[in-house]
Amino acid sequence: MKETCAVILAAGNGTRMKSKYPKAMAEVLFKPMINWVTDWCIKAGIEKICVVVGEGAQHIEAVLPQQCVTVVQPQRKGTGHAVMMAVDFIKENMGSDIVVLNADAPFIDNHILEQSYRQHCESGAQITVITAQIADPKGYGRIIRDGEDNDRVIGIVEEKDASSDQKKINEVNSGAYWFESAFLLDALGRLDCNNKQNEYYLTDTVKIAFAQGKKVAACRCENENLVLGANDRAGLLKLNKIANQIVVDRLLDDGVNFYCMDGIVISPDVVVGRDTTIAPGTQLKGHVTIGDDCVIGPNTIIDNSEIGDGCTIHSSLIEQSKVGNGVKIGPNSHLRPNSVLADSVKIGNFVEIKNSTLGEKTSVAHLTYIGDSDFGSHINVGCGVVTVNYNGYRKFRSKVADNAFIGCNTNLVSPVNIGEGAYIAAGSTITNDVEQQSLAIARARQVNKEHWVEDYREKELAIKAKQGK
Repeated sequence: MKETCAVILAAGNGTRMKSKYPKAMAEVLFKPMINWVTDWCIKAGIEKICVVVGEGAQHIEAVLPQQCVTVVQPQRKGTGHAVMMAVDFIKENMGSDIVVLNADAPFIDNHILEQSYRQHCESGAQITVITAQIADPKGYGRIIRDGEDNDRVIGIVEEKDASSDQKKINEVNSGAYWFESAFLLDALGRLDCNNKQNEYYLTDTVKIAFAQGKKVAACRCENENLVLGANDRAGLLKLNKIANQIVVDRLLDDGVNFYCMDGIVISPDVVVGRDTTIAPGTQLKGHVTIGDDCVIGPNTIIDNSEIGDGCTIHSSLIEQSKVGNGVKIGPNSHLRPNSVLADSVKIGNFVEIKNSTLGEKTSVAHLTYIGDSDFGSHINVGCGVVTVNYNGYRKFRSKVADNAFIGCNTNLVSPVNIGEGAYIAAGSTITNDVEQQSLAIARARQVNKEHWVEDYREKELAIKAKQGK
C-alpha cells in the first residue's frame, strides 16, 4: 500500500454554537472534536496531517499533535475550496493516497479508516467515498451505485435534488473520502462555483471522475454514528450522549461495574480494570488509567492520572497525578498536578497534596496541606499540618524521612528536613532541620494565671455598666 496522508477541514466558525471559538474546538467528552479526528488518523497509521483552519486558528493550532501542519482558508467558499487551500500539501505528497475528513465528525474511527483504505487500494478507485447505512436518511446526500457494477459509484445526489425513488436509498455520504493524490490535484483545478451558493463542492469531484471514466467506489459501514456531526449545542449534546454510551458499553465488556449512570462522564481515552466500580457523579477526563478492584466515586473527578489496583476514591479531585495500589482518598480531598502516592497511602477528609510524593503507608488523615514536599513511608501526619512552601516570590521544598510523626497543627516552614523517626510536637512551627529520632518542640511555654478570670470579668462588667449597655 502507498503512504497515506490526511486533509482535515476545520475552518468552520462557532456561530451556531454561540461560541467565540471555532466549531472544531467544541468538546465531546472533554475532548475537542478536532482531536478525535487527528487521534483516529494517527491510530490508523496516517502520520502526515494537514488541517485547514479559519478564524480562530490559534485555538486549533494549540491542541494539534506535533505532526500536524495547518493552512488557512481566509473565506469559506465550500468544501472544495477548503481542500484547495491544501494544494501545496497535496503536491508535497504526490504518490500518496489522501483522506479528506471533517473536523466536526468525531466517530469516523481508525477501524473505519483502515477498512475504507483497504477497499480503496483493492478496488483501484481514484475516489472512495465512506458511506453509512442509516434508517432515516432524510437530509443526507444519497449514494447512487451502478446497477450493473454495484461496487461502482456513479453519483451523489443531495436531498433537494433526489427523485422519490432516490430518496428511498438509505446509503448516505459521510463527507469523508479517499483520493488518489494525482487525481485530487487535477480535479481541484476543474471545480467551479456555478451553483446557487456560489461555492466549490468537493462532491463535484465524483462528477469529474465519472466524466473522465475514472472509478469511484464506496465503502459502506453499518454504523449510523459515522455521519453524525454537530452544528449547534443541541447537536453537541447528542454527540456527547452517544459517545459516553459507547465508552460505557466498552467498559462493561471489559468487566467494569456501574450500578447507576447518573452524572457519569468518561473520556474515550480512559482505561479501567475489571471489577472496578464507577459510582454516580464520576468524571474521568483525558488519559486516565484505573486498575482492578477499585471503587471510584461517588462525585469524583480524575483528570489525566494513573490509579493503581484496589483503590478507593470518594468525592475527590485528582489532577495529573499517580496513585499506587490500595490507596484510600477522600472524601473531599484534592491531588493537584505532579503528586505521587505510593501503595497503601491514606489521604482523608479535606486534604490537599500538590507537587509532592508520599511513601508507602503514610497517612494524612484530615485538614492538611502538603505542597512541594517529599514524605517517606510509614509517616503519620496529624490534623491541621501545613507545609509553608511559598514566601510570596519563590517555592521551597521540604523532606520528611520514614517513620516520622508530625503532630497536629504543625507548620513546616520550607525548606526543612525532618529526620527518620523524628517526632514533632503538636502546635509546633518548625523552621530548622530536625535530626532523626529527635523530638522537636517549637511553641511558646504554657503559663497558667490563677484567679485571672475573676478579676478580668469584674473589670469588663464595670466598663459595660458604665457605658449603659
